[in-house]
Amino acid sequence: MEYPIRINKYLSLNKITTRREADSLIEKGLIFINGRKAKLGDKVQENDKIEVSESVLNKKYLYYAYNKPIGISTNKDSGVKDIISVTKFPTKVFPVGRLDKDSHGLIIMTNDGRTTDRLLSPKYFHDKEYIVKVEPNITEKFIELMGSGVRFDKYVSKKCKVWFINKNTFNIILTEGKKRQIRRMSEALHHNVTDLKRIRIMNIKLGNIKEGEYREIKGKELEEFLKLLNLN
Repeated sequence: MEYPIRINKYLSLNKITTRREADSLIEKGLIFINGRKAKLGDKVQENDKIEVSESVLNKKYLYYAYNKPIGISTNKDSGVKDIISVTKFPTKVFPVGRLDKDSHGLIIMTNDGRTTDRLLSPKYFHDKEYIVKVEPNITEKFIELMGSGVRFDKYVSKKCKVWFINKNTFNIILTEGKKRQIRRMSEALHHNVTDLKRIRIMNIKLGNIKEGEYREIKGKELEEFLKLLNLN
């Protein structure tokens, strides 16, 4: 860590909170530098004493695996029902990442803002696995091209694992997350996605969670998840 460093970046790098949340905590007077309340934009020197309110340090983070149905938006969109409006969680949470309303399957819901960049940034290469149905029927060449990188718009997808399930269904594991990426990759190869289901994010599996329901991520599963995100 190079000094001086902005206080919000310092808190983020020390896994206390995200930069955005750090700014909010600073505005609330919950962060201190050498005994005084920090201000937005303050910089920290190596020997400075940084203190964080106990209410922040003692915050309980919760994580849920949710099975999003088709027709439900990940975030609030005009005229479309979203996860929070149709599902009651024990505490205030938000979705990490997105899954378009025409797709279904696994979404991680949490109140831990630290997970967002660690899970979504392509520099971390975290697996996300999908089962995809397309038309017309797929060929070995289609599987090969999907896995070797597909140009759509002005972007070429990274190489990924793809394998055949049946004549119109395949599995794919991505480590990136461009908007509607699998649909756009398939369209570039002249196939239309008829069903897209996410079944795994890193070590978190959808399993037998019913549509519109969730389960808490805890125990060894949570420990491994946080370890993979370097948040433990």
